[in-house]
Amino acid sequence: MKLATRIALSVTVVVPLLVLGAGLLVLGLVSRDLHRQQDTRLQDLAAAALPDVRTLLAADLRGRPKVEQNQHRKVLDAVLDAGIRVRSADGADVLEGGPQPADPARLPEPGTDGPVTVRAKGHAWRVLTVPVAGPAPGTLWLFTPASAADPQLTAVRGRVLLVALLSAPVSGLLARALAGRATASVRRLSRRAAALDPGAGAAAFATAPVNIAEVDELSTAIGQLLARYEEQAARTAQALDTARSFSSAASHELRTPLMSMRTDLDVLAAHPDLSPAERAEVVKDLQDDHARLLELLTALQMLARGDLVEASAFGPLDLAELVDTAVAEVARRHPGARTSTDLPAELRVFGWDAGLMILLANLLGNAVVHGHRPDEAPVVRVRLRAQGPYAVLTVDDEGPGIPPEDHDSVFRRFHHRPGSPGSGLGLTLVAQQAALHGAAVTIGTPEGGPGARIEVRLPLAAADGGALPALPARRDWISRGDAPAAGPAAGPAARPADSQRNHKDGP
Repeated sequence: MKLATRIALSVTVVVPLLVLGAGLLVLGLVSRDLHRQQDTRLQDLAAAALPDVRTLLAADLRGRPKVEQNQHRKVLDAVLDAGIRVRSADGADVLEGGPQPADPARLPEPGTDGPVTVRAKGHAWRVLTVPVAGPAPGTLWLFTPASAADPQLTAVRGRVLLVALLSAPVSGLLARALAGRATASVRRLSRRAAALDPGAGAAAFATAPVNIAEVDELSTAIGQLLARYEEQAARTAQALDTARSFSSAASHELRTPLMSMRTDLDVLAAHPDLSPAERAEVVKDLQDDHARLLELLTALQMLARGDLVEASAFGPLDLAELVDTAVAEVARRHPGARTSTDLPAELRVFGWDAGLMILLANLLGNAVVHGHRPDEAPVVRVRLRAQGPYAVLTVDDEGPGIPPEDHDSVFRRFHHRPGSPGSGLGLTLVAQQAALHGAAVTIGTPEGGPGARIEVRLPLAAADGGALPALPARRDWISRGDAPAAGPAAGPAARPADSQRNHKDGP
């Protein structure tokens, strides 16, 4: 059933009921007013007849029949068509005339305040009792049928029923017409939604407001739904691209270590008589290839997580605590490395805790593995401080440094120098997480010594708990071959050109 039809039927039922309800209220008010008019008339008649009633009682007391007969006529003329009864102090009825109750025993006693209703033999009467004072006391009763107002009440009742019957079809037709006009914009919106091309998206559904709050809210809700659909469709497509890229990269990069492992296994199978030294060398190669496979798969998984992370994963956190945890983990995994930290008690940023741990683990691991000279223990210095609206993290080592011409290439996917033990994805992960957090990564040289310094600038959390800016619209780090490191907060001096270090990559 259409909305306009529902509204018309509802109005057709409700309006007559409202008319009947209002009619009942009006009927009660009219009945009360008519009774008040009857009571007022009785009181006026009593005031007009009372002097003649006193004279009548005095004539009756003194035994003057002619005067009494004359007063009978005057009293009856004064009360017109109302019923009247006059009784002397000794209980004898002096005058009786007009319509009145058949049972005098039901008459109210003198002293009753105002007219009252008396019922006798199925009839109701309005009775006014007036005590007569003077030399000849008595009681005056005036009567009028309580049903005297019934014809007027019946007329009002009939008119109310007539209006209720007429209001049903009239209100239904008017409601149908008005509801049809009111829902026209909804029908137009429905037709536009039905004809919408799914590929056109939310932009094709944009419409000018019609100044009907409900319709405009519905149009806005449909537009938002389409926008969320587009966003989810894009994220799904990106997830599929990420999965395909993961498979492609994994199959390409794992081919070499797998072939090497197959060769070593063939050697072990074909030459069971190898010397212990040769066998140990082949097993060592197998272990290295296995470690490289595991490291590569872990790095690819981290890149995929960064490409698919949602904004809901971000929140306020303490960067100083994360740095302290990451340094402790590196010291545990590399007991020969010498690490030092300079951290504040607390420094809050708005970020993804798992992503920041990926960034820190790869920065520190890169410095430990590549930031030292041959036969020397790695020395890594970590410092975190607040500088303006940023949290500035610096990681210094004492290695050979990075040449200026390689400052961009070290962040590319699978880029590492020949013979490097890394996967070529460590600094790519650092660049990815920096971009996700609105940060900037720069490469330089430590103060007063050789080596490399990698600096990361992350926006501090707002005092009101403000959120991170929108995530990058395009996140395809696992599929593209380059990954620039500079983020939105890089500033004018993003990459100093004074470092002298060979290629680095993360573990």
